[in-house]
Amino acid sequence: MPLKIIHKKMILTKRFYFCICIVLAFYAVSAQQPIDTLIEVRINANNTHQTIRNFAASDAWAAQFVGNWPSEKKNALADWLFSMDTLANGNPKGIGLSLWRYNLGAGSAEQGSESGIKDEWRRAASTTNRQGVESKKVQAQNWFLSAAKKRGVQQFLGFFNSPPVQLTKNGKAFASKGQGNIDSNNYKAFAEYTANAIKEIKSATGIPLNYISPFNEPQWDWSDGGQEGCPYTNQEISALVKVFSKCFQQNKLDTKLLIAESGDLKYLLTARGKKNKDAQIHDFFNPASAYFVGNLPNVARAIASHSYFTTSPFTAGIALRKQVKDSIAKINSLEYWQSEYCILGDNNGEINGDKKDLGMTAALYVAKVMYEDLAMGDAAAWQWWTAISAYNYKDGLIYIDKSETDGNFSDSKMLWAMGNYSRFVRPGMQRINVDVASEGLLASGYKDARKGTIVFIFVNESTEEKLVGADKESNLSNKKISTYTTSATASLAKSSTIFNKLLIPAKSIVTVVVN
Repeated sequence: MPLKIIHKKMILTKRFYFCICIVLAFYAVSAQQPIDTLIEVRINANNTHQTIRNFAASDAWAAQFVGNWPSEKKNALADWLFSMDTLANGNPKGIGLSLWRYNLGAGSAEQGSESGIKDEWRRAASTTNRQGVESKKVQAQNWFLSAAKKRGVQQFLGFFNSPPVQLTKNGKAFASKGQGNIDSNNYKAFAEYTANAIKEIKSATGIPLNYISPFNEPQWDWSDGGQEGCPYTNQEISALVKVFSKCFQQNKLDTKLLIAESGDLKYLLTARGKKNKDAQIHDFFNPASAYFVGNLPNVARAIASHSYFTTSPFTAGIALRKQVKDSIAKINSLEYWQSEYCILGDNNGEINGDKKDLGMTAALYVAKVMYEDLAMGDAAAWQWWTAISAYNYKDGLIYIDKSETDGNFSDSKMLWAMGNYSRFVRPGMQRINVDVASEGLLASGYKDARKGTIVFIFVNESTEEKLVGADKESNLSNKKISTYTTSATASLAKSSTIFNKLLIPAKSIVTVVVN
């Protein structure tokens, strides 16, 4: 072949490869740009679902110490948890929890090392001290109770993990061999102790407890001494609730009993291998049941369960919540409360509870669980486990040094992710129909009929930005909105725009408020 022809072919080949490289580079750059396809958010504000009652977290176990920390530090923590104030830049000061869960201790703290609970931070003080003296730990708890009230919280719940140690069978705040740890002849004393605790807390703080939760995960054995705990059968729960309700009536208490804080959603239905501890919707709220307590004046028209072990795989979690929702719908005026969650276990390999995570991986998972419970399970309340954690675990909204008197503290993205819901979806609002068809994007909506406010929450767990806009039929596409974004670089960062071509950043949670 002549040299000139060979050289010409080489030039053409180089030009071909150069063109290919240009095309590939163009597509690579294009892939990094915002997606031009507008995702329509279909909204039906007239199709309403559950009424939201509250968002909450508990004071266990750190508040009994942190309440005695320096004023500036504990006030900063209380602001993060409860404040509805706004910073100078327009961002929220806190996540505005609307209920605070107060740990009514069984008295293992007074027992000290004799309690059998090795970790001092997992022991809890008796609210009604037998010597009539309010302990320093209870004073610390009461500080957070008052701090919540000062910042606008109006709902308060007291919960027991175990009956008081002076009433248990083994004199401990945890069970022996997984057996119930209180005899029926002490049921009345347990109820009277609780009534006195309600009165003493009100006397000390001016705050009445709106709810009492006497039971916590009654399906578990609670015999390892890791914390306070007590198992119960449905028969025992029913009998105790009847005694509690009568006692509250005699003491003229308006406090409602929230039951039964099941350890797994499946125990609200027929479940696995826990005889007389499942089918709790039927057993407690179906008039045909021998354990029916739904007609008692001090029993809340709600059944509570924890979302542990049921959040993944996502499709299975959705299916279970729909089952629970359908079962509850058969009982007139009964609500479902998700009353405790943090990231536990390995969640089918999706995320592990071990090791704390202050970033977005854990935060997005929590936001997704909240979507499951609220939008798919019709939860009227959503409550976190421990607000303040001293452990290397995904159990806290705020993390602190394990110090009884002072230490460092830090927020987490889980705190602000929960705030994307709790700060803006206020008690009395109703969930509305919202549909969005885009992989990796979840959306739910809520309205305040009195104020005319509508709130949307978008959870974008994908690595791509999403461009969304309200459907024309909703008449919201040109409405002015405020957005609040939680991402790797933002914590409820405020912005203003209109509800059309709204960019939801990758790996973010965005709350949209339409006034």
